Amino acid sequence: MRTFKPYSALALASGGLFLTAMGVYFMLIRPPLLQEDLRYIGTNPEKVNAGIPGLTGWLQKVFLVLGGYIFTTGILTAFIAFTSFRKRIPWAFEIVVFTGMSSIGLMTVVNFMIVSDFRWVLLTFTMLWVIALILYRLHK
Repeated sequence: MRTFKPYSALALASGGLFLTAMGVYFMLIRPPLLQEDLRYIGTNPEKVNAGIPGLTGWLQKVFLVLGGYIFTTGILTAFIAFTSFRKRIPWAFEIVVFTGMSSIGLMTVVNFMIVSDFRWVLLTFTMLWVIALILYRLHK
């Protein structure tokens, strides 16, 4: 059986681990409204609480669920990196392209659109995905 350098798998798994960390952040640490959120919608916490009193409680639940999905995506990404992607199973590359674009890629694009304070951190996470794909193609 032909062996392949696992650099692409390591890069993708690293991206997956960063996603798990991001998921934990969303579940346990992220406040319902960041300063950048308030800045983007042009308001302050007092107006939000007065105008929509249950919004922050609801957002905490939304971010708990979103964080769970991000965490799970990271676990699955790391698993795929060390199994299907590393073994170069048919369609693994294409699946990783699609899932990267529809998850961390989309999140990064939107964060650049809203001029998020976290856009560059997210771009770094996305670059791990891109590097994994480049390394995968280089080691045929």
